[in-house]
Amino acid sequence: MRRKIILLFILVYGLIHVTSAQLPVIPRPESVEILQGVFTLHPDVKVHGSERLRPIAGLLEVALRSLPGINTSRDTETAVELKIDSLGKKEAYILSVTPQQIRITGNDEAGVFYGIQTLLQLAGQSPVIPACRVTDSPRFEYRGLHLDVGRNMFPLSFLKKYIDLMAYYKLNTFHWHLTEDQGWRIEIKKYPELQRVAAYRNETLIGHKKDSPHRFDGVPYGGFYTQEEVKELVRYAAERHITIIPEIEMPGHASAALAAYPHLGCRGVEYHTATFWGVFDEVFCAGKDSTFLFLEDVLDEVLALFPSRYIHIGGDECPKTRWEQCPHCQKRMRDHQLKDEHELQSYFIRRIEKYVNSRGREIIGWDEILEGGLSPNATVMSWRGEVGGVESARQKHRVIMTPESHLYFDYYQSLDPEEPTAAAWYTPLDKVYGYEPYPRELEPEFRPYVIGVQGNVWSEYMATPEQVEYMAFPRILALAETAWTSAEQKDYGHFLGRLRQQEALLKSRGVNYFDRYEELTYAWEKNTLTLTSTLPGAQIYYTLDGSEPGVKGLLYKAPLRLEKSAVIKSRLFREGKPYGKVLTQDFRLHKAAFREVKLRHLPKPAFNPASPFALVNGLTGNARYNNGEWVGFSGEDMEAVIDLGKVQPVSGLGINILKYHWQRMWEPTTLVFYLSEDGVNYKEVFQTREFPENGINAVRAKIPSTRARYVKVFAQNKGIIPAGEYGAGGKAWLLADEIYVD
Repeated sequence: MRRKIILLFILVYGLIHVTSAQLPVIPRPESVEILQGVFTLHPDVKVHGSERLRPIAGLLEVALRSLPGINTSRDTETAVELKIDSLGKKEAYILSVTPQQIRITGNDEAGVFYGIQTLLQLAGQSPVIPACRVTDSPRFEYRGLHLDVGRNMFPLSFLKKYIDLMAYYKLNTFHWHLTEDQGWRIEIKKYPELQRVAAYRNETLIGHKKDSPHRFDGVPYGGFYTQEEVKELVRYAAERHITIIPEIEMPGHASAALAAYPHLGCRGVEYHTATFWGVFDEVFCAGKDSTFLFLEDVLDEVLALFPSRYIHIGGDECPKTRWEQCPHCQKRMRDHQLKDEHELQSYFIRRIEKYVNSRGREIIGWDEILEGGLSPNATVMSWRGEVGGVESARQKHRVIMTPESHLYFDYYQSLDPEEPTAAAWYTPLDKVYGYEPYPRELEPEFRPYVIGVQGNVWSEYMATPEQVEYMAFPRILALAETAWTSAEQKDYGHFLGRLRQQEALLKSRGVNYFDRYEELTYAWEKNTLTLTSTLPGAQIYYTLDGSEPGVKGLLYKAPLRLEKSAVIKSRLFREGKPYGKVLTQDFRLHKAAFREVKLRHLPKPAFNPASPFALVNGLTGNARYNNGEWVGFSGEDMEAVIDLGKVQPVSGLGINILKYHWQRMWEPTTLVFYLSEDGVNYKEVFQTREFPENGINAVRAKIPSTRARYVKVFAQNKGIIPAGEYGAGGKAWLLADEIYVD
């Protein structure tokens, strides 16, 4: 009886895969052909290949032994055969499965290794593997994942797990962010104070950086990786065909290094390792030769540890405040005829690049290294959007696309207010998956300079390995498919089908992944609410009175048109059981709702909602400023004119203003409301300069009833952030949402 059940399972499994013509593999392979029959992994399956492939074969044997009920030996003809043959493209492979044998042919060792990962994904689903032929190769040569250990560091065991998971999904480059204002994490033997001082901070910020006043835990924090640990991890990664690229930040993000060696700063005062997150004025002095001697010594030891072609030297977020006041830096500018501090930064990067090139290596830098002129051989990571990547590619420099808008995994992946604290914004799984690394405006002849794509994991709000996993997975799987699979083959629905099957594999590997990636999402078009979810077989229940939705409540069948104010709560249910969290939206219908709004200045991209009604759509922006409702102006005033459609009495006015000085979000110096009947002659009816709250300031004004058709709102931007404040010298953000008219 048991044998019949097993045979039935095999037949059903085979039938499912024959009819679906797909395998539950991520990234999606280039070509899949389902054949007749199945191969069953027995406890005595033999793995063999040439001597050149023995290390890879050994990894496969170890991996197969870890699967339930499966072991390996060399005493049987039933085998997995590994071989290398020319397939015409680096890292390409062919996986051939018949009822008698599994053969993996790779163009090179890496190709064989990636064929093994496909096999392991199939074996992780079931020891019964459908007969098939998979032909596959990567879209991009650089498929990267980053991890910041400067803010919070993680044990070597977790870094190995991180690398294992990268390899499993065919990522091939680990960008290891080793130095920061908050901690120096790599042993440099020539400079022991880096280990004794720079690796530690006195305490750590509690909560979000935007909170005011800042609170701290009072607990010293720190540590570093020894050179032996670094060597061990580099070896471990290389065995899995992953290159580790170290990042040593310069000239900015240098507070920790300056705490250890103060003479490397412009002021030479007592510096301290930073205890909170952000961008700091204290940077390496570009005018002192001792700075470059120090960094060259550091790089000598780093180069000896990492055999990678690239060394990342940062180059981002370097304030010029200290350089502007430093006699050494000003002398350097005069001596080299540099017209401003941006060119001084370019001098700094070029000098470091020349040194790295002299050691047979190349540099990567964040896109700020474009400022003042790009170094001759530098590769650019485009993180502030795609402009830097486009500009660099047109200059025929290699580019890695890693825009924060889509590929920063420290951003929220859910709008649920109970989500753990994260950096900001909202980057759900579908947004990651939808990213196309070739910018639309980049001409085809320059596309070959885009060598790949990378996801970034900044650790300010990730203190544990479990939190890193929660924030990174399954978004890493979406990244992997973008990096490997051709654009023509990408399909989000298809991806989700395979991802659902991958959940068991993530659980078996102990990954604390975010499991609500199919939760409810919504869209507003005027006063019509549309609720959607990709969860198969799910139903949506909702209420309009603020009560909790349940299966005995209202079943969502079509978009909801709202004719009055309501608190809408909705939730997914599958087979009568709730999935995910309750989605709550407070909709307020007022006289300005969905009326025409004309803005004197257009909002900046970071806060430019897709809806033209964002300021008057009845919804409010949240305190995390990530639900797409805030409208933002950088250094510019906001002037909005609303046409109410007809002359009518107005007795109440309001607006929400977001104030977080630690995020460069400033209240207006003056906020004024005006009313007009004809749109030409306006009368001031309310003015305020009071915005006491750190967070959302809900301005509400009762005025004598006044007849009007047009409402003008003027908010004067702070302009330049004053000295002594975070981001001093830069432009202040002015963020506003929902202009109320009653």
